[in-house]
Amino acid sequence: MSTRQLDLPAEQEQYLPLHGASVSYYPGFFPNEIADGYRAGMIEYLDWQQLPIVLFGKRMLQPRLIAWFGDPGVRYSYSGNHFEATGWIEPLGQIRRALQQRLGISFNAVLCNRYRDGRDSMGWHSDDEHELGAQPVIASVSFGAVRQFRLREKGNTSRSVKMELGHGSVLVMAGDTQKNWQHCLPRTKNACAERINLTFRSLPAPCNQ
Repeated sequence: MSTRQLDLPAEQEQYLPLHGASVSYYPGFFPNEIADGYRAGMIEYLDWQQLPIVLFGKRMLQPRLIAWFGDPGVRYSYSGNHFEATGWIEPLGQIRRALQQRLGISFNAVLCNRYRDGRDSMGWHSDDEHELGAQPVIASVSFGAVRQFRLREKGNTSRSVKMELGHGSVLVMAGDTQKNWQHCLPRTKNACAERINLTFRSLPAPCNQ
């Protein structure tokens, strides 16, 4: 399979030319000094967990650490794990407000991922769980080590791209992206520092709210 490298210009907002998808990239969304502080705070203060997942019928530990936050009572499930949010902490609330103000999109939950080194990864998948709706908007914020991010078209894996997600950047996947494409963060043998990835999303509010 041939994977095309996207060499995107250093502009304020960049749209990826993908068929049947709506993907935009904001390099330097958070300035380096601010991004440095967020990264350090996330590593030190979040209650990180390594949870089991069911993959191809086998139960194993996820190759990364995670944490879940959101509006009280918001629920999310994937790979046999179930989460219920109890509220927001700062600076996650600050980051959410910055995204909502800049993008004009509301988010009520975030899945935090901590990649400790190049061995931690995320396999091929789509964020297409039923509770996310038909056209979910996922805002992916990166702090720390630059890692390669890949996308491939469903049913046509020869059509794929790869790009580097920089420190303080934001990648937004919207429209039919999750319906038509998969994405992953592969392992790397190159030495790299820790990376924090925050995936903001909107989920149904609890019935009692």
